[in-house]
Amino acid sequence: MDRLRVLVADDDPNVREILRLFFQSHQYELLEAGNGAEAVELVEREAPDIVILDVMMPVMDGFAACREILKKRDIPIIMLTAKGEEFDRVLGLELGADDYVTKPFSPRELMSRIKAIFRRMQRKPAGEEESRAVYRFGELSIDPERREVLVDGHKCAFRPKEFDLLAHLAKSPGTVYSREQLLEQVWGYDFYGDIRTVDVHIKKLREKLALLKHTYIETVWGVGYKFEAVTGDAQNG
Repeated sequence: MDRLRVLVADDDPNVREILRLFFQSHQYELLEAGNGAEAVELVEREAPDIVILDVMMPVMDGFAACREILKKRDIPIIMLTAKGEEFDRVLGLELGADDYVTKPFSPRELMSRIKAIFRRMQRKPAGEEESRAVYRFGELSIDPERREVLVDGHKCAFRPKEFDLLAHLAKSPGTVYSREQLLEQVWGYDFYGDIRTVDVHIKKLREKLALLKHTYIETVWGVGYKFEAVTGDAQNG
């Protein structure tokens, strides 16, 4: 991986200083903003690889900054929240953030989250080096290598975790996954038991696939979710 440019937006200069020293010692380039408005401007001007947004900031808070940034660029975003309340976490994910970290946190934990996001964005499914797999279900086509989803021949944009979740479910039609299993297998680390994270992403997937004639992603009450293809629908190749 090339040297990452990380933008940290936090109104606490001590937090920015700690992260700057830590990330620079690991060969990351750090950009800093003291509020959400500065973060939006820096994203446009400096094109960082990932953005870390504190929720509570003056001028423009992290939620508003997240909205504005994603209007301009499709870029991974991690939210920082001091409250640790479910509303904050879920709202950030619904706005399009890829992850969140609750304060207080260690710089090492934040770096682990960053690495996990880029691993998911860059990895190839098993066996794909020799033969590229494309999952086709009627008007829905999922290409894991290109990270591309076509709905009736038209591209549909997905956030990194949304795509990973959809591809994971589609890879094994009919298999029922609990929320805990999806957190472990898609997110790749302990998400501190916040199973609402999966529900939020399933909701976003369904909204983006709303034009399909078939639902595909089904809720198995009391258990979790599964990808259900129409009989005779699935093709792989």
